[in-house]
Amino acid sequence: MRKLWSMLLATVIACSLVLSGCSGSTEVEQTEESTVAETVEETTQNDEAKEGETEETEGDEAGTSEEVKSTFDRTLDDYVPQKDSYKIYFNYKNIHVWYDAIELGVQKAVDEYAERGVQIEYEWIAPADPDAADQVNRIEEAVGRGFDVICVEPANLDLVAPTITNIVADGTKVMCFGASDLTGYEESSGRAAFVGQSDPYQDGVLMAETFCEAIDYKGKVANLGGTIGAPAHEAINQAFYDVIEKYPDIELVDTQYDNDELDKAIQYTENFLQKNNDLTGIFCNNMTNPIGAAQAVTAAGKAGEIVIVGADHDIQALEYLRDGTIYALGIVDGFGMGFDTLMTAIKVADGYEAGKDFPEVQPYPVGMVFQDQAEEYISALYPEM
Repeated sequence: MRKLWSMLLATVIACSLVLSGCSGSTEVEQTEESTVAETVEETTQNDEAKEGETEETEGDEAGTSEEVKSTFDRTLDDYVPQKDSYKIYFNYKNIHVWYDAIELGVQKAVDEYAERGVQIEYEWIAPADPDAADQVNRIEEAVGRGFDVICVEPANLDLVAPTITNIVADGTKVMCFGASDLTGYEESSGRAAFVGQSDPYQDGVLMAETFCEAIDYKGKVANLGGTIGAPAHEAINQAFYDVIEKYPDIELVDTQYDNDELDKAIQYTENFLQKNNDLTGIFCNNMTNPIGAAQAVTAAGKAGEIVIVGADHDIQALEYLRDGTIYALGIVDGFGMGFDTLMTAIKVADGYEAGKDFPEVQPYPVGMVFQDQAEEYISALYPEM
């Protein structure tokens, strides 16, 4: 028994040393100016260590080990693509650093497929500003260009869903990714699968409850609402409204839609502060507006006095989190999202069925990150900084 425990202890130490050395980064060329790696998530995996045939022995238990993985430590599953080459089209809401992390994951999967002899050509495109009409035009134009799968993050469900319904009916394979699924349109649209932020409302509830706790459930608050019509933004907004309604001592003094633009977020925050000297907190729902809120609050000399809760992993937001200007950030694993989207797209292209051969929905919820975790995220995601 003493020898057995010694062997188990040695195994655990060896695993810990290997795991502590696991880290990685990937650089890809991108059409946008900024490249962002996605957040590092810690997961635990219980593995039964067994050799030979399993035998049931009285008093013996299978050993378990705890494994910590980086989101960059992604590998392809065992599925063997049916073709040697594919063309995949990606159209998302707008050019933004949030999507850089997703493309980083896509490129990682493309590279791994190339190592297996499968060549994948993909197009990654979006307008400078959210524009559903532009998205519809681009999707319709892409249909005739021979893509195996068209991957879409709908900019507006009411405007984009009918187009997807039509092209699917004509034989085009479509799936969704990112922060917007065709919620409520699944049966009519025929989209094959969704990989992404599957329940932004619940993400918003988590963020809003964190916000309310930080302000001790009282005081005047303002809301930067992102983009009108963007499903994820609207869902998080609604979650925020529903949560604060539970707390009668919280007063919402204003909501302004910043359209995911930094200048507008700064301007609206300045207005919030000018009109409300006793403002307690500002709730933010996208990657840009917490940065704008933090800049305006800092310029007003109120950094650390006004609670800011926002979203995602921009380096500026993480730095404001580190110095305490931002209280907390809800961060999504975009890298893993992109990696899984590409893998799923290959299966969709090969005619496999979501819900039967692979999950129809692969969720990527947010996790709350606080000041004491900021340095860890900065070091992992932006080592060059």
